[in-house]
Amino acid sequence: MAAASVCLTESDAHQTLTLLPPKDTALRGRVQIPGDKSISHRALMLGALAEGETKIQGLLLGEDPRSTAACFTAMGATISPLNSDTVYVQGVGLGNLLEPVDVLNAGNSGTTMRLMLGILASHRDRFFTVTGDASLRSRPMARVITPLEKMGAEIWSRHGELAPLAIRGKALRPIHYRSPVASAQVKSCVLLAGLLTEGMTTVTEPALSRDHSERMLRAFGAEIVVDPETTSASVKGPARLRGQTVIVPGDISSAAFWLVAGAIVPGSDLVVENVGVNPTRTGVLDALKQMEADLTLLNEREVAGEPVADIRVRHSTLKACTIGGDLIPRLIDEVPVLAVAALFAQGTTVIRDAAELRVKESDRLAVMATQLTQMGATVTEQPDGLEIQGRASLVGAEVDSYTDHRIAMSLAIAALNARGTTHIHRAEAAAISYPDFIPTLQNLLEMTS
Repeated sequence: MAAASVCLTESDAHQTLTLLPPKDTALRGRVQIPGDKSISHRALMLGALAEGETKIQGLLLGEDPRSTAACFTAMGATISPLNSDTVYVQGVGLGNLLEPVDVLNAGNSGTTMRLMLGILASHRDRFFTVTGDASLRSRPMARVITPLEKMGAEIWSRHGELAPLAIRGKALRPIHYRSPVASAQVKSCVLLAGLLTEGMTTVTEPALSRDHSERMLRAFGAEIVVDPETTSASVKGPARLRGQTVIVPGDISSAAFWLVAGAIVPGSDLVVENVGVNPTRTGVLDALKQMEADLTLLNEREVAGEPVADIRVRHSTLKACTIGGDLIPRLIDEVPVLAVAALFAQGTTVIRDAAELRVKESDRLAVMATQLTQMGATVTEQPDGLEIQGRASLVGAEVDSYTDHRIAMSLAIAALNARGTTHIHRAEAAAISYPDFIPTLQNLLEMTS
C-alpha cells in the first residue's frame, strides 16, 4: 500500500497526483526543504548588479529563480548553471545591464517581474520588454508601475497594468512613496529603482513586510535606513554594490506544508531542518501557536545575516483562531495551508484582511474554498478571507491546483487526512517553488508505513 500511496501520472502536458494515505499514517523523521525563494531571487538580482563575483549557496533550483537567472543572463550577467547547490554570478556593475535583444520572460514569477521593473526603469537610455506566462500576464502590475511613474519612469502596459510591459530606462528622481499595501514586492521594486537615483528614496508601508531586500542590499554595500516605528525603509543613491557570498536558508513557506502536516496527522513527529526564521516571515509560526500547535525551535543560529532554526512539530489538538491584521503580511503565502490546518481545529477559524490573495498565481481565496468544499469541508468565502469550520471529515475527491504551486501542495496536505483517494490535477505546479515536494511526501509515507 505504501509504495502506491503517491502516484504521479501525465496527460496533455499536465500531471495528476493521486494520493491514498495508508491507514494510521503518522509522519515521522527529518525533512530538508529547498532554499528560500524570496532570498534566491534577490541574490541572483543583486549578484548580477554587483561588481565582481557573487557565490550563492543553497539557491532554490525551482522554476521561478530560473526565470530570474535567464532574464539577467540576457542582460549581460554570467550565471553558472542552476543545477547544483552552489551558483556563481559574475555581475556587470550597477547601471551596466545590457539592452536585451529579445523579450525578457519572467515565466510564472511575480517577484521577478515586479522587482526587475524597478531595476530596468532606472537603467537610462535602454529599452526593455517584459512578459510572462498566461497567469503572470493576468496579474496586476499597477502597484509597482504607479510609484515608478512618480519617480519619472516610462512604462507602457496593457490596460494600464498588465504584461507584456515595455520600459524605457531614464534618470529617475527620489520620492517618499506611501504604499497603500504592505508588500515586499512593492517596497523592493522602489528601493531597487533608488539604487541609481540621486538622493534618498523611501517607502512607507501600512505594516511591516518581509525585509530580505533591506538585509541583502546592506550586505552588498548599499546605504539602507530602516525605521520599524514608521514602517519605512530608505536607500541612498547612487549606490555601488560588490559581490558577496550568500547562504540561502530553507524557505519557511515550504516548511509550512510539513509543519501543518505534522500538526494535523495523528501520531506525527517531524523535524524540519534549516528553516529561515526571519521575524518578518514567521507569521505562520505565530498563527499555528495561536491554534495551540506543538512547535519547538531547535538549534537557533544566524547564517549570513538571516536567523535560522530547526523546527520540531508534533501532532496536537488544534483550536480555532482569527488570523488577520498586521499578521497577514508576515504569512500571506502560507494562508492556503493554514486553511488546511483550520479544517482540523476545534471551532471556526476566520482569516481576514487577505484580499491580496485574489491576485496571486490564482485567486487563492476562491480556489481554496471551492477545492476544499469538493473534499467535504465547510468553507465560506469572504471578500477578504475565509471562514473555515473545524473538525472536518474530508473525503478523497477530484481537485485542481489551477496551476498554483501553493494550492497544489496545500491540497496534498489536506489529502493526508482524507478518507479515500484524492486526485490533484495540474500537480506539476508544485515544482515552481518546491521541485522535490512530491518525492519528499512519498518518502515520508514510505518511512512511516
